Amino acid sequence: MMDIRAREAAPAAKERTTTKPGFRPEVQGLRALAVLMVAAYHIWLGRVSGGVDVFLLISAFLLTLSFTRKLENRKPLRLLQHWLHVFKRLLPAVVVVLLAILAGTWALIPQSRWPDVLTEAWASLTYRQNWQLAAFAVDYYAQQHVDASPLQHFWSLSVQGQVFILWPLIFAGVALLQPRLATWFPQRKAVGHRQLLFVAFGAVFVASLVFSIEQTYSNQAYAYFDTRARLWEFALGSLLALALPYLKPGRRLRVVLGWAGIAAMLACGLLLTVDRSFPGFVALWPTLAAACVIVAGQSGSRWGVDRILSSRPLVGVGGISYALYLWHWPILVFFLLATDTGTPGIVEGLGIMAAATVLAMVTTRCVEEPMRRWKWPDVRSWRAAVVIAACGALLALPVTAWQGAITAEATAIAAQPHELTPGAAALSPEYVGQPSEEARIIPAPAAMKDEWANVDGACTGDHVPSDPVLEGCLQNEEPEVVTKRIVVLGDSHSQQYMAALGPIAKQHGWEVVTLLKGGCRFGAQSEERPDFCNEFNKASSAYVLEHKPDAVFTVASLTHVDAPFETEVPGYLEGIKPFTDLGIEVVGVRDNPRFSFNMPECVQKKGKDSPDCNVPLEQSLADASPLDDYVGKVDGLHLMDMSDFICEQGTCPAVVGNVYVYKDDNHLSKTYVQSMIPMFEERLLAATGWSSS
Repeated sequence: MMDIRAREAAPAAKERTTTKPGFRPEVQGLRALAVLMVAAYHIWLGRVSGGVDVFLLISAFLLTLSFTRKLENRKPLRLLQHWLHVFKRLLPAVVVVLLAILAGTWALIPQSRWPDVLTEAWASLTYRQNWQLAAFAVDYYAQQHVDASPLQHFWSLSVQGQVFILWPLIFAGVALLQPRLATWFPQRKAVGHRQLLFVAFGAVFVASLVFSIEQTYSNQAYAYFDTRARLWEFALGSLLALALPYLKPGRRLRVVLGWAGIAAMLACGLLLTVDRSFPGFVALWPTLAAACVIVAGQSGSRWGVDRILSSRPLVGVGGISYALYLWHWPILVFFLLATDTGTPGIVEGLGIMAAATVLAMVTTRCVEEPMRRWKWPDVRSWRAAVVIAACGALLALPVTAWQGAITAEATAIAAQPHELTPGAAALSPEYVGQPSEEARIIPAPAAMKDEWANVDGACTGDHVPSDPVLEGCLQNEEPEVVTKRIVVLGDSHSQQYMAALGPIAKQHGWEVVTLLKGGCRFGAQSEERPDFCNEFNKASSAYVLEHKPDAVFTVASLTHVDAPFETEVPGYLEGIKPFTDLGIEVVGVRDNPRFSFNMPECVQKKGKDSPDCNVPLEQSLADASPLDDYVGKVDGLHLMDMSDFICEQGTCPAVVGNVYVYKDDNHLSKTYVQSMIPMFEERLLAATGWSSS
């Protein structure tokens, strides 16, 4: 699958493309060029183009032109009617595409991803998909179960929908304020609507741009989808619309501005890492490029870029740009799923583009245009509201029914007798018989994203770290009588074993504190790990040295997708030696295999007995465990190897004892680790010599 997020904005829903007063064909052509660029970058380059910024600017530009004319002509704004009209025009095509995506999801997407797609369908329908993806983007654990969704591109429509509600309120505020200024300040010259709008949108531009720059620097993954970090791009489009009557460059300058703007816009995605640097100040590049093209307008020269942008083909594509954007991404995602490929070739990509174009034309002519021509909803506001509600119901009914069916199936699977799903116990020498072939594999696909080992809650009292780097500190509930204090260090592979260590600790009266950060295996400072991991590990080490627990639990080896499949953890012995020097015991468990594909999804697609879902041991772990090299080098280091309860008879399977071994491509499922508890406890006590009483 593609490894990028669908980080491009949808073109704003088009205006009527027939010639009418105020129609700007070069802007329609600019929108067409932008959507073609977005699709081409997605399909062939596997990256984003910066087209998001062009579309946001254009949508605000057109909206501002319309509302400013109303204000200056003293026409009522009628906000409710405007909002109903906008969403009556936008939603039908959205619902058609969403229903098609649901059909494709049922046919092509593994069951474990169905709940996420249905949740995103709700978010897309209600224009909050951007916030959904923002939360996923900064949540390490959410990222592990979110692949390229056929709905991810709806995030930009959500941002636009929110602005389509907010922007008219700004115009309404100016409409109320303007006549009152003359009353409040009679000695001053009357201030017009346009001047007040300049102030209002100028303030939005400055505040949002400053926020965007700061957030992009500190939390870019979240900022990319954050509406607040995008408002300045809309504000720039509005300021451009307000200033346009005063911008009158000569013919030659128009030609230069037009071509310079197009060149800069096309080069943006090639020269900048758009997906990792936007929407901060770098996004001024594509927005100002688009602004240059709009200011150039109709150059009146045979050499002007407007001759191309105003051509019938580009204006025609601009007319279907909304639907084309809606269709191109899900078709691409479903093609990659169906063919199990990473990137389309030239021919395949052209086929995707052709299919999206045909569907866009059909959607425009059979859905958008009839809805736009339909006069009945425009007669009364309640009629438009009925149409919007009906569109929502068309999607809500199947989504609700589907979610109910998923919940019922998950309940039935979870209710199976325990003896039908022994999990790791099936690999124990004491196990007699074979797991039932009649049983359903647990956990249910819909429950897979909840298979992270949980810790009871945030650290309290003396356990709260003083270093803010460790703010994610968690702990199990303290036993009434503490017999041993343990700190768990490392990443999500340490956390997964809390599904066994946590219950064992409660049974024995052990107090457990976890200091974990996704992707940061514990070890001494090393150039082989990111700076933020080195910083986190340094703070974790200082915490241990300050609190002096009885023991530290870690993962002591490091597995890889490709050869060498398993190595020592960089700086592992150097990292734990300060602990053992103080008499703190260290437990190091061997890592589990990693794969290049999602193991549960492999089973859901091909069956648990498929060779593709049962990977040879030599392609999963090292022939000789790296833990063997640690033996005798550090006093107080106790080593554990649970790999014989993960891999068996030369194979590392996706399912053991009717239980999914993994929740994704590299993390053990909570249910499977829980099935390992008796064996885990036995080996932990044997390795450490701790009392079982």
